Amino acid sequence: MAKLNVFYAQSGGVTAVINATACGVIETARKHQNKIGKVYAGRDGIIGALTEDLIDTTKESPAAIRALRHTPSGAFGSCRYKLKGLEENRAQYERLIEVFKAHNIGYFFYNGGNDSADTAYKVSQISGALGYPVICVGIPKTVDNDLVVTDCCPGFGSVAKYVATSIREAGFDVASMARTSTKVFVLEVMGRHAGWITAACGLAAEKAGDAPQILLFPELTFNPEKFLPRVDAIVKQYGYCAIGVSEGIRNADGKFLSESGLKDAFGHAQLGGVAPQIANLVKDKLGYKYHWAVADYLQRAARHIASKTDVEQAYAVGKAAVELALKGRNAVMPVIVRKSNKPYKWTVEAAELKDIANKEKMMPRDFITADGFHITAKCRQYLSPLIAGEDYPPFKNGLPDYVKLKNAAVPKKLKTEFKI
Repeated sequence: MAKLNVFYAQSGGVTAVINATACGVIETARKHQNKIGKVYAGRDGIIGALTEDLIDTTKESPAAIRALRHTPSGAFGSCRYKLKGLEENRAQYERLIEVFKAHNIGYFFYNGGNDSADTAYKVSQISGALGYPVICVGIPKTVDNDLVVTDCCPGFGSVAKYVATSIREAGFDVASMARTSTKVFVLEVMGRHAGWITAACGLAAEKAGDAPQILLFPELTFNPEKFLPRVDAIVKQYGYCAIGVSEGIRNADGKFLSESGLKDAFGHAQLGGVAPQIANLVKDKLGYKYHWAVADYLQRAARHIASKTDVEQAYAVGKAAVELALKGRNAVMPVIVRKSNKPYKWTVEAAELKDIANKEKMMPRDFITADGFHITAKCRQYLSPLIAGEDYPPFKNGLPDYVKLKNAAVPKKLKTEFKI
């Protein structure tokens, strides 16, 4: 009997270290060639399975796969595409199983966040019902750090390191010019519902007066009447004010300040542009000159300053996913378990996908100061190990030297096509 092949796909917003997870999956699978056949990747995530657009990773050299560990973004392409329930769209699942069966795929690794955990869980349940059981393992990834059960999410530590570094450096810049120029700087970071990335900005402030002096979290309602006097007081005390703000902050009506009215493929409101709103509010009400920046894709693509902890954890969950599958563990996810803070120790254990899918982990209230504008010592203790250590990529001609794979297509076997 032929060895079963692997299907690996990347989903949702990519990160600086999701390819390190792919490296962990592929290298570990190659070490078990007596049990596993080929590793196929989905071109542009789960869409690659539905359209039978598979990538043959066996065409890549060991050096190229090894280089994934230090290359940002999604090497095989990602997507925002959520499978509906079996009752709503049975054809999607029948197509997945048809493709898996045609290519002798018995293992499905889905590398993503909340929605991806849901998809992996659905496929684990439905594949058996459709007569072709597939072992499904979700692999954690999200810069938002909002997956439940796992202590932290691969991708977050590197974003945290980037935004904390960025606002510290910007703070030095603003402070040096504040007497005659800009007095308020606003950095907008990602975080629709959970303020973990905003909290990470707070790591830059180690003593009173350090940037950022104010953080605005999505877990708390934005209150201009509290915010503006605080900005004014900080400028008068320190000469300037640096602010970290989540894209997902809401007003008293519960509406996103930055909602554009558009929706993404998952049905989520399209956000972005809260920094200029906050900056203009400061200018209109307080008269201070301002500058603002939106970290946007830069924060999640910044592999040049990735956290060593994050890279190691990203690789470890990819490796563990293969090992769990070989043990026959279905509908699970390898998660990170913190054993101690000082020294920081962690391990990888298995959790049930049903306990993770479609749930979000918000910032605990005791991680935010009583006034709502900064992080507590408890939060700092949680965050600090996640940004620890450097894992620089190789540089060539002064720039990071990243790998671009061949991404050779697997010949199609099915006569029918599937429309997305």
